[in-house]
Amino acid sequence: MATVKKIVQCVPNFSEGRDKTKIEKIVNPFRTREGVKLLNYSNDEDHNRLVVTIVGEPEAVKESMLEAFGIAVDLIDMTKHEGQHPRMGAVDVVPFIPIRNMDMDEAIALSKEVAEEVAKRYNVPVFLYEKSASAPHRENLAKIRKGQFEGMAEKIHEPEWKPDFGPADIHPTAGVVAIGARMPLVAYNVNLNTSDLSIADAIAKKVRHIGGGLRFVKAMGVDLTDRHIVQVSMNLTDFTKTAVYRAHEMVRMEARRYGVEIVGSEVIGLVPMAALIDCAEYYLGIENFSMDQVLESRMME
Repeated sequence: MATVKKIVQCVPNFSEGRDKTKIEKIVNPFRTREGVKLLNYSNDEDHNRLVVTIVGEPEAVKESMLEAFGIAVDLIDMTKHEGQHPRMGAVDVVPFIPIRNMDMDEAIALSKEVAEEVAKRYNVPVFLYEKSASAPHRENLAKIRKGQFEGMAEKIHEPEWKPDFGPADIHPTAGVVAIGARMPLVAYNVNLNTSDLSIADAIAKKVRHIGGGLRFVKAMGVDLTDRHIVQVSMNLTDFTKTAVYRAHEMVRMEARRYGVEIVGSEVIGLVPMAALIDCAEYYLGIENFSMDQVLESRMME
């Protein structure tokens, strides 16, 4: 009987969203390694950020990630980086998500292996976050990233922010990185018909959990300069408990107080089918719907 392979997902975020040549070089290791499947990669010029989604066998994913990490360190200079998205390193964050025949403990172990090797090979300080965090105050990525690349040179010398792996000084051009294991995340952005960033910021503060909003939502306002509009950019850390439609409707509700309307939305990277089915059930008022009624779901059985 054939052994069922372990499958892990990895969604690294790189601080480069504008130079197509650099982007292709960073992504290339995920295309060429056996045991790894490149599912998606998307770049955003306003955010100046690249998000890659891969799945595969743990060892193959690990090696391709380490190779891409080295390329990013060579190509990205954080002293010259500008963008709307908070960032602290050339490779900003590397999450591992257990997908099949693999539990969270194994994903945590893999994240620590990669973190140790990153520090050894590239001399980049590493913070473990989410399920891999070494202390409660390091679980939240936003807390680790606070101060961003520019403030990290001083922050890293504070006793409570000593890196888990690597030197106690930032890499001069690649900064620092957060590596960890987590549950599947939905990156969902809502666009508003205003160019006033303070409105998006105010809405984000109301929507996100830390501001008294939805439990599994992180949010911030983003200026989409080229389109002359602003965006509420969100990460839904557990879509099964805080649905995408719920986050969308709360943004709409808060936007009304400013006389602002939603003009569109976007998903960054990949999204679980169940998250979209949940939205369809809500907006269409479908009764007694089941995943078994989705054609593609039945075809994959």
